[in-house]
Amino acid sequence: MFYILTTRFQDWLDEAGLYRVIQVFTQLEFRALAAGVCSFLLVILLGPRTIAYLKRLKVGDNPEFYNQELNSLNHSKKDTPTMGGILICASILVSLLLFADFVHSRYVHLSIVVLLWLAAVGAFDDWLKLTAARRAAGTREGLFAKEKLLFQLGCGALVAFFLYEAADPATNPAAVSLNLPFQRTYEPSTISNIGGALLNPSVLILGIGAYVVLGTLWIAGTSNAVNIADGMDGLAAGTMSIVSFVLMVLCWVSSNQTASQYLLVPFVPGAKELMVLTGAMGGACLGFLWFNCNPARVFMGDTGSLALGGLLAFVAFSIRQELLLPLIAGIFYLELGSTALQVAYFKSTGGKRIFRCAPIHHHFHLGGWSESQVVVRFWIITAILGALALVSVKLR
Repeated sequence: MFYILTTRFQDWLDEAGLYRVIQVFTQLEFRALAAGVCSFLLVILLGPRTIAYLKRLKVGDNPEFYNQELNSLNHSKKDTPTMGGILICASILVSLLLFADFVHSRYVHLSIVVLLWLAAVGAFDDWLKLTAARRAAGTREGLFAKEKLLFQLGCGALVAFFLYEAADPATNPAAVSLNLPFQRTYEPSTISNIGGALLNPSVLILGIGAYVVLGTLWIAGTSNAVNIADGMDGLAAGTMSIVSFVLMVLCWVSSNQTASQYLLVPFVPGAKELMVLTGAMGGACLGFLWFNCNPARVFMGDTGSLALGGLLAFVAFSIRQELLLPLIAGIFYLELGSTALQVAYFKSTGGKRIFRCAPIHHHFHLGGWSESQVVVRFWIITAILGALALVSVKLR
């Protein structure tokens, strides 16, 4: 809203001598930072009231890990309110509406669709789980896995389809290219050309079918990955904060023609507003961490984790860095992979296990690490992976 008002009334503000004061609202980097600060403060200020409201509703969690030792270790978490993800999602939405160009940017429109769609799916799933005890015996506890996956795939397909159109592949084919690690998107010798750099002949330009399939799988898969990782106090929120700020840097690179061509990565001009989104995501998760750090006063639940995972994949896919995302968000994919391996191995061997318990953060917890040790060490690993990802962009 601030950006829209500033640009729309620029002439009037200039005549009144006010434009020089508020022209910072037209600067992308300032708006991204402001969105982060805004979402952080919104969570901090609204957190206590939201937690109290959830307690009055008795929307409390009762962790059941089907492992006696884990149940014992997590006994103190019983009745801690969940669905705190509504706080994260609401603060991201408000920050976007305040600081992003939500009128003209198709990328902002689609990010709001991802946010609201997956938050609604997560909230419905949470509500079914948490109110099962109030309802008749035999009533379902949450959405079935297939139902949840269907909604995630539907969201991914719809968003990827319109994202392809927003990328304008006819005039900027790099925006729908498959950006392989260490592959040069542009020919270095042509960067100085007036007409813009020429694409590397080896770059694969995706058709709408391949683009939509890839985007659908990435959004659904990453949404599940973050959801699975949300199993310890501060784990998902802290990790997501780090990943969001790394993606903010990559959004700036991808939306800046000079920087993207210098680093030989795809130039996606419309993705510049995603810097505001990543700033809002990082700030909201940091604010939520204030209440979610050990011992947690509130959990984000599926409401927050599904939406955050979907947004994470949406941003990476939009700026053509989805193949770098498994490095940046390696912890999330490790959690997803450990669960898939455990289930597959358990079924194929008739009950044998690879890990003590899956997802893998429980494996380390049962191995003697305290919950705080697991969480902080996973944060450290994420920070290292994020740094490596940023460095790798230059290695082309």
